[in-house]
Amino acid sequence: MNRLALRLTVLAASLAVIGCGDKPADTKKTAEVKKGAPPPPSVEIKIGHVGPLTGGIAHLGKDNENGARMAIDEANAAKIKIDGKDAKFVFVPEDDQADPKVGTTVAQKLVDAKVAGVVGHLNSGTSIPASDIYNKAGIPVISGSATNPKLTEQGFKVQFRVVARDDQQGPAVANYLADIAKPKLVAVIDDATAYGEGLANEVEKSLKGANIQVLPREKGTDKTTDWKAVLTKLKGRNPDAVFYGGMDATGGPMLKQARELGIKAVFSFGDGACTDEMPKLAGAAADGLLCSQAGLPPQAADKKFLEAYKKAFKVDPIIYAPFTYDAANLLIEAMKKANSADPAKYLPELAKIDFKGATGQIAFDGKGDRKGAEITIFTMKAGKLEPTAIVKGGKSTPYAEFIGGGAAPAKDAAKK
Repeated sequence: MNRLALRLTVLAASLAVIGCGDKPADTKKTAEVKKGAPPPPSVEIKIGHVGPLTGGIAHLGKDNENGARMAIDEANAAKIKIDGKDAKFVFVPEDDQADPKVGTTVAQKLVDAKVAGVVGHLNSGTSIPASDIYNKAGIPVISGSATNPKLTEQGFKVQFRVVARDDQQGPAVANYLADIAKPKLVAVIDDATAYGEGLANEVEKSLKGANIQVLPREKGTDKTTDWKAVLTKLKGRNPDAVFYGGMDATGGPMLKQARELGIKAVFSFGDGACTDEMPKLAGAAADGLLCSQAGLPPQAADKKFLEAYKKAFKVDPIIYAPFTYDAANLLIEAMKKANSADPAKYLPELAKIDFKGATGQIAFDGKGDRKGAEITIFTMKAGKLEPTAIVKGGKSTPYAEFIGGGAAPAKDAAKK
């Protein structure tokens, strides 16, 4: 067969194939298939957290950070969509060192990073000055631990908290102290911070309202660990009880030194020193102390949360991690309801939210405070904090009855 005949034969075979209905391959379409379909649209949503990660109360800051971080990790695993896009939540932690000046610096840093919301700060002393920065930027912020009333009395619509205020916590611990210790003379000391002084003021007001004599206020700082001069002065006055407004890093050494000086008064503290660090800092002197936490105790949090926290961080939550977990979830839930991560669009949903969290049902009043917030009273026994009572709406209920749903009548905590 010559070359011309061969070419004619090949051409005829090709025409026969085409005539049977087959078409030449679409090389462009084949290339697209190989590349795969384009990825679905996504949106990156930054959520900040601020707390002290260095310094004397870094353990509390890390506990708060862990709670918020876990909520973000779970949200990413849930593959949430916002405005039809895959939401990728990015956790942005900052260390404010429990210092008001550093607190405002990192607040501005988060604003500049265009975060959609913030969980924090831990301390009232850093939360209050930082709140003005978030307010001007229109960024919602929820604290899981700051208790000074001023935080939500400024009229900032972006500011919320998921724990009780000091004007709820102060009367609760003061009246419990009055009932249990029945003191005639009480010494009140604070660390000169917005938190410590504010809480001490509320305790003093409640004690005086119960006709209990209160000595002139003594002060330290949030760095004071040598309290011998103050305690020696108090020993000469022989108070029946002492209340300290401050954190465990300073309250522990105070209690230890008081016992070394032979002071036998009942010592009581607010939530900043109501931690398992106290036996480490005060030794055996910690036994018998009374203290309060501005919320339900960690062991009363949702079981699923507690198990997940222990699995993720290999430790149990110290105090407010369940609340920062809820705070982060509240931001995310509001975004879902608004179908937007734009603060201006989801803020109205946050303000009217009704959400079941790890710490119970959460809704806010017009100021941004949690409705129906509880206070827990603890005692230290054999180096371990034990919850003894829950105070809610001015009524005190034994802890066992509160958890078990007992029907025993609640005691009026607003009166001695």
